[in-house]
Amino acid sequence: MITPKLLVVGELNVDLLLNKIQAFPQIGKETIADEMNVCLGSSSAIMAANSAAMGVDTTFCGVVGDDYFGDFILGELGRKSVSCRHVTRIPGQKTGCTLILNYGQDRANVTYQGAMNALTANHLPFEMLADYQHLHVSSLFLQNGLLNDIEQILINARAAGMTTSLDLQWDPTEQWAFDYARCLPYVDVFMPNESELLALTKTNSISGGIEKIRPYLNTLALKMGRKGSFGVSGGEQLTVPAFEVPNFVDAIGAGDSFNAGFIQKYISGAPLEECLREGNLMGALNTTAAGGTGAFCDFNKISENIKDFWGIELSLS
Repeated sequence: MITPKLLVVGELNVDLLLNKIQAFPQIGKETIADEMNVCLGSSSAIMAANSAAMGVDTTFCGVVGDDYFGDFILGELGRKSVSCRHVTRIPGQKTGCTLILNYGQDRANVTYQGAMNALTANHLPFEMLADYQHLHVSSLFLQNGLLNDIEQILINARAAGMTTSLDLQWDPTEQWAFDYARCLPYVDVFMPNESELLALTKTNSISGGIEKIRPYLNTLALKMGRKGSFGVSGGEQLTVPAFEVPNFVDAIGAGDSFNAGFIQKYISGAPLEECLREGNLMGALNTTAAGGTGAFCDFNKISENIKDFWGIELSLS
């Protein structure tokens, strides 16, 4: 059996996590956090790292600065068995960083974009796209160069015979300048959460948002947090409930881990319900350890924890 190859294109940054914060910060005042972690961040990198931990042959395409954070990211991706052959270091640029303040199951984020904003289609290995089965792109609104080139990237991926998935993530400017009518026909799996779908379509109901994008949609994998996920593909639509989490730590990267689980099943040819269920399972597992990759050491540990928590036997296929 040939192992499917995944190419992830997107942002790279470190996450600085503060937990057990005594109060919300106020200007002119100082507050204390009782826990701190520094870990691999960014939607794209978390999805790539966790896909590789699940046994998917994964390569990353992105940019980092020529600095300590860049060293840290490349080291973490390498440790997770993600190929960095298409990651470019940009002299004079600083690598991005996100400061995350966790409050129970909610959080506040502040992101310094740094080098991630320099990523464009010119960094992609277009001559090698046919070597990969699937392209995943994330966080367009943090990467203006990528946002400007996304339609052409998707068209080229399709021409190379790849399937594609897209997770826009939240737009910090709240302009939502993504032409879904032009781009979604080239996206095999569109992976927003509820808030992102409503903001993108400028509607006030999930059903209304889906109707807005339906003429351009192939498959929708809608993330709904504690409610699970909702899928639409052709005439099929279904809701798959979430898994109860026995020992919640934080939700950082849960949506990205959903993406990893869904795509791992999707590229193996599984039906929509199975893809959604695997996405929900990996999203739930994500929340049992700190940060986006803490629960995804390797396949054996993932399998062991899933069996302990939910009594499910995991397979590589």
